[in-house]
Amino acid sequence: MKTFDELYLELAEKWRERTLGSGSVDALDKGIHHIGKKLLEEAAETWMAAEYEGAERVAEELSQLLYWSQLVMISVGLTPHDVYSRL
Repeated sequence: MKTFDELYLELAEKWRERTLGSGSVDALDKGIHHIGKKLLEEAAETWMAAEYEGAERVAEELSQLLYWSQLVMISVGLTPHDVYSRL
């Protein structure tokens, strides 16, 4: 199990190191349009899970939503601190 910050550090390192075979690096290479579409898809799936599927599925979908949110952050150069300062 990882925290939000731990996941961010892992993803940012993969991006910085250009880790071969990383799906995260591939997604970042595809750009913000690709990442944004995935973010919207996961948001919709989270909503549908909350409406019809129960807490376990909601947790799964939220984890994916957080993952794609972090790729947006990395893509535009934000850190968790940048986000936390606005909570």
